Amino acid sequence: MSVAGWLPRHLFTNRGWGLLASGAVSLGCAAVMGRRDLLTLAVLLFLLPLVSLAGVRMLKPSFQVYREFNPSTVETSAATTVRLAVARSGFDSGHVTMEEQLPPRFGSPPAFRFPARSASGGTSRYEYQLRSGKRGQFRIGPVTAEFSDPFGLSLRRHSIGDGDILTVTPAAVELPVTGLAGARGNDGVTATRVRANPSDDDIMTREYRHGDPMRRVHWAATARHGQLMVRQEESVTTPEATVILDHRFTAFAAGLGTGFSGHDEDSDLITGPGFEWMVTAAMSIAAHLAERNYSLRLLDAFGNPAFLHSRSAPDPEAEEFSGVGGLHAIAEGLAAIELTGPRHARPEHQKQEHHDGAAGTVGADFSDAPFDDGLMDKLAMHRLRGPLLALVGNLTVAEARALAPAAGYGANAFALVMTDRVHTRDEAVEILSRAGWRAAAVTARTPLAQAWSAFEEGGIVAAAGAAMDVRRGAAVPR
Repeated sequence: MSVAGWLPRHLFTNRGWGLLASGAVSLGCAAVMGRRDLLTLAVLLFLLPLVSLAGVRMLKPSFQVYREFNPSTVETSAATTVRLAVARSGFDSGHVTMEEQLPPRFGSPPAFRFPARSASGGTSRYEYQLRSGKRGQFRIGPVTAEFSDPFGLSLRRHSIGDGDILTVTPAAVELPVTGLAGARGNDGVTATRVRANPSDDDIMTREYRHGDPMRRVHWAATARHGQLMVRQEESVTTPEATVILDHRFTAFAAGLGTGFSGHDEDSDLITGPGFEWMVTAAMSIAAHLAERNYSLRLLDAFGNPAFLHSRSAPDPEAEEFSGVGGLHAIAEGLAAIELTGPRHARPEHQKQEHHDGAAGTVGADFSDAPFDDGLMDKLAMHRLRGPLLALVGNLTVAEARALAPAAGYGANAFALVMTDRVHTRDEAVEILSRAGWRAAAVTARTPLAQAWSAFEEGGIVAAAGAAMDVRRGAAVPR
């Protein structure tokens, strides 16, 4: 290693250290040779760097940094352009070396010189790109400025601003159309909110055409006209779907050993491979349904809004989403969602105590029981308004039995259950299947498109149609 490599870089430049070394040599020569002029030179060589150092410490220049991301939120593996505008106020300190501080996952921090060659109006502008393979929220910045005195003898490092937060959302995987045909129009399968007592203006009839389903025959109009007439209904609202996203720590840490911490140092998220799979599934399913104009409700295992504990959610209390804005809000909520709750499994006797408490046991803790009354009450509020999808972690037998009755609240029920038992049929899946769920066991390595294809073709569309038919039964004469 060279001598310069041993010298501290935060005090003097190479020129400054050179002057100090020259001053030391001059001082030594003055002592040996008895020359006063060499002593004067030595003092001058010592004073110049020291005065420069004092100057940059007392008269540090002031900078302002403006940072923006384009796009403001970015999907994993996609690039965002970071635009920096740096302006200086106060005295001019000459050229300044600046460096943008980045989390380790983004690689080497970009460095640049101020002012830039293309600077205009005292403001220099810079651009660089960032790309992250993982979701989360990352602090970009602050900018560290290293400036020197006009003679280039001393150095000072100074942090400018606090940085800004970049939100990286999970990227949606394109799902096959087998799970959702996306049919819309006059067949009516996507209209899931119909008024209980429609007037004649709400129901238009036309002559029966070959291929029309018999369930759309309007018998009163048929009797009046003497020929088969069918309902020609306009879809006045959007179809609905409810997604249950399980983010309990114990559900995704099961089977991974007691050493599982699930802490991602770069994004500061408590997560794991299984939960990341479920987050991607939630994003993909939401995008898949939003493309087909579904209105989505996202809940957690306790019936709370799914993003209640997500620090990236625009509105943590929101649970209903629709349209492009709703899908964007879901993506932002999923960006920093993490595993929550206690990091140890609840003993079986506590689970039993809770279920007994439903019958009147004093002291039962309802807040710790997943898939219980809190969730069921939320599902009952939108009973049979559309399909129900559950994205859950490892379920105990008791938890599977608690979730099983929820199938009755959806026009149809679908479940993806994370498991570490790859080659055996999961008992929780069996329990859900017997209760009416279309359930599939998955692992963190299961292709999402393959898991989605495990559901019966057209099942979700059939569910939406069934929901509409159930409500029509009492309102529309057959």
